[in-house]
Amino acid sequence: MDNSENPGSRSLDLDPGKTTQNYGSAGENDPAPLHWSQHTEQARGYGPLKFLLILFRCLPVIILRIIAFPVGFFYFLFSRSARAESGRFLRRIAPLVKDPKLAKKCLSFFGPLSHIISFSLALVEKIQSWGGKYHVKNVRLQDDDLEELKVGLERGQGAFLIFSHLGNSELLRGLLNLDQTGLSRKIPVTAIIDMKVNAHFSRMLKELNPQSSMDIIGADEVGAHTVTLLEEKIASGGLVLVTGDRTPLSGKTLMIPFLGEEAPFPYGVFYLATLMNAPVYFVFSLRRKHLSLKQEYLMHVHKSHLSFDCTRKERLRRCSLLAESFVELLALYCREQPFQWYNFFDFWQEGSGRTL
Repeated sequence: MDNSENPGSRSLDLDPGKTTQNYGSAGENDPAPLHWSQHTEQARGYGPLKFLLILFRCLPVIILRIIAFPVGFFYFLFSRSARAESGRFLRRIAPLVKDPKLAKKCLSFFGPLSHIISFSLALVEKIQSWGGKYHVKNVRLQDDDLEELKVGLERGQGAFLIFSHLGNSELLRGLLNLDQTGLSRKIPVTAIIDMKVNAHFSRMLKELNPQSSMDIIGADEVGAHTVTLLEEKIASGGLVLVTGDRTPLSGKTLMIPFLGEEAPFPYGVFYLATLMNAPVYFVFSLRRKHLSLKQEYLMHVHKSHLSFDCTRKERLRRCSLLAESFVELLALYCREQPFQWYNFFDFWQEGSGRTL
């Protein structure tokens, strides 16, 4: 939901991308791809999301999770683009999945159906996390760098967190916003997102939780003045959150090997991270099973051990290394949970894009 060079007067292009090559051709009958940011939400207007919000307030969560299955089936039947892009991705990743049963599901005719229903469940869970109906006890923490992040936050040290559209990027944001972290202080959070593409969803989250203390900055607004603002927020013990897997419509991108082919990633996100003089963490929140009525998530937190206290030339080199580290982890978790990849557009295709 969110997101190049030198922080001068022009934008840092923290918004999704431009590629230089074509990767992964569409099927003969697949719709022509566009850049992801050229499409607003699949559900036109705010009405459908408003209806979902009413259901959330009136029905038990388990009912909403059950409803997510027929809703996903509806999109499977009537969203040709979602079927095409899901199938394209699942065919690509199937040979890379280590679990034979999971790989077989990726190649099944019903693979895209499972994929789209998984996305429907994730939407319900996003609303849960923002609406205070998702408890931190349902999140299984891993033996990784989360403890170091928590210790730093307790000491008043801020951090820069990079998420993705694999799994539920809203889960930690919602828990932070509702102060469900187990920390002794409330953590100020600033999120950089693409307001143009996600305007309706952002509006729904604000209506869901009008007391939200999260600051939101539009990805296309990031420039030199914003860099200073973000530095101040981190210096005061806050978190800055951004996604690292969608490129800007125009602007500099990094071509990095990802699942067997080079793919474009947003230069601006990773260069911004190098300017913050703060710890950088990669966060992945993945449902334990891609189709389940249970709400169990596994949260993985990885700290980058790169230092950015260096010359500008060296910082540019380390910016690329930072991005490569993120992409390596993204590929690892994609192979584990391919049905939780929620970029419904041809990630490797120049100028491609479509979101549910």
